[in-house]
Amino acid sequence: MGDLEPHRVHCHLDDLLERRQMTLVDLADAVGITVANLSILKNDRAKAIRFTTLTAICDVLGCSPGDLFSVRPAPV
Repeated sequence: MGDLEPHRVHCHLDDLLERRQMTLVDLADAVGITVANLSILKNDRAKAIRFTTLTAICDVLGCSPGDLFSVRPAPV
């Protein structure tokens, strides 16, 4: 897989926030990261996430990594 090929990991942060009636700002404050970094994650533009950040997001949202991310099928 080349560096120019986009990843297929999809972040479900919008859905999780909506179900919990939270904003991105609320989550950023609770987790201790910037809204800009959460926005990058939310819009599927992130290339990586630290396990400490992932754990903090899951703790605040009461979810598991599998609730937060899924992998889209490979193009045929």
